[in-house]
Amino acid sequence: VVHAPMSDPSMNSWVSLFVPDPDTIIKDMDVVGDHCVLVAKTLSNQFSLIIIPLTHPKDPYTVPLPPWACAFESKKPGLADQQDVFDFLLSSPVHPPVPHVLYPKEGLLLSGSGNDSYPNNQAKYITTHLEVCSQDGTLVPVTLFHAAAVEDLSQVPLLIHVYGAYGRDLNMDFHPIKTLLLDQGWVLAYCHIRGGGERGLSWHRQARVEGKEKGVEDLQACLHHLFSLGISSPSLTALTAYSAGAVPVGALCNRNPNMMRAITLQAPFLDVLGSMEDPSLPLTLEDRDEWGDPVGNVKHRHIIASYCPLHNITPQHYPSMLLRAYSGDLRVPLDGVIKYTRRLQKATQTYFNMKLETDCKETPNIVLKIHPGGNHLGPEDFEQMLQEEALELAFLHAELGLDPPKPQRRRQR
Repeated sequence: VVHAPMSDPSMNSWVSLFVPDPDTIIKDMDVVGDHCVLVAKTLSNQFSLIIIPLTHPKDPYTVPLPPWACAFESKKPGLADQQDVFDFLLSSPVHPPVPHVLYPKEGLLLSGSGNDSYPNNQAKYITTHLEVCSQDGTLVPVTLFHAAAVEDLSQVPLLIHVYGAYGRDLNMDFHPIKTLLLDQGWVLAYCHIRGGGERGLSWHRQARVEGKEKGVEDLQACLHHLFSLGISSPSLTALTAYSAGAVPVGALCNRNPNMMRAITLQAPFLDVLGSMEDPSLPLTLEDRDEWGDPVGNVKHRHIIASYCPLHNITPQHYPSMLLRAYSGDLRVPLDGVIKYTRRLQKATQTYFNMKLETDCKETPNIVLKIHPGGNHLGPEDFEQMLQEEALELAFLHAELGLDPPKPQRRRQR
């Protein structure tokens, strides 16, 4: 945080007011009255607020936020609102948004009751923050949500969430379906692999272009670590990803298909090499900053070809997979998803035609659901969105051999 006179705001006039600790990532900033409020994250992915009094900036202080908080949304004050308070919402995939108010002058933080449509799950569910050592020694944060103690999670289903691209954080917004899964005994794991933005700009830079392999290594390390802790097992593990998150999932699936039983992908980006080779596609030229240029750089081509999910499919026993694509998706070419599905189905069939009679593994289900219309974010119709979620839940329970989720009883008044 710096300040400069209005008469000369150039960099030469900047005077430093506050420099965050190297282990602190600044995610947002607001000026509230005479205070600067920084929304910060620790390396273990936990939120806090750093308040800097602008009248005496040498006395900043930190307000810790609840350990379950994974998503932060600030409310911009209107003309009728108090200008010296900071309103914001905290949530997580299994905790509905809860309003909070910070009074910076007093250092007072108050929380509201949240959404009356959903029960208060702050005490019902457990949030565990882990750090996993990747192949090169880098510590990768993982956020776990579970209803039972960690030592009681060896025989429960596990759903892994991952993204790791474009410097964007993994989506940790509230989703009612996730609470249903926890109530059914699932464990939810959010792997904050490199390529995302969880640990700042360098976290993204480490896994872009020539470093893309690191995201795949991070994901593999996360699964190994969870299994080593006695959490679930490969036969009860499913992975889910959206858009570019399909790249590390697809790459890991090609290399270690026995680490998981099922995969669900929404609007998946699976043909990295083909897309980056085709400049006629609307996003190819700008996306080469993220994935590399296989046309103009031979090294980039070899690197992309080494992990591209589509171009590394081989006859082996793959996990079952549900892919959902949209005919109106302008960001991920539908042709690439169709080509990937057909090649995967062919490789699976080839493997089972060659396998020994003593190999009793079941043939995986490779399902592609193409929705007419829709866009990269999925269907716009609410009923269609619910149908998609029901399909995904049914697929996961069927492939992991679980009983379908039972409807929850409404409390009697």
